[in-house]
Amino acid sequence: MDLQEQLKHLFPDHEVEETPQTETKSELWMQDAPIVCKYEKRKGKPITILEGYTGATQDFKALAKTIKTTLSVGGSFKDDKIIIQGDYRDKIMQLLKDKGFSVKRVGG
Repeated sequence: MDLQEQLKHLFPDHEVEETPQTETKSELWMQDAPIVCKYEKRKGKPITILEGYTGATQDFKALAKTIKTTLSVGGSFKDDKIIIQGDYRDKIMQLLKDKGFSVKRVGG
């Protein structure tokens, strides 16, 4: 017995209002050229760099925030590049592919 059926038994007079489902439109601007995902070491620590986004800066900042919160890692946005602390190329590439971006892996 699912939750809807239990609620019908508890409250028989209540009518359920169906809300129309709206299409979720992607809030980020898509591009033709792939985003470059590369790996570097700076001061002995691994970082992942994303560059090559041709859309608005605010969209790229929003994408950086989404990646950082999804992976629970630190990072920054500088000079039209997203810098993520650690080697998360595979996870970032999968996340971007799920969002509809084309991604190119560089360096290793």
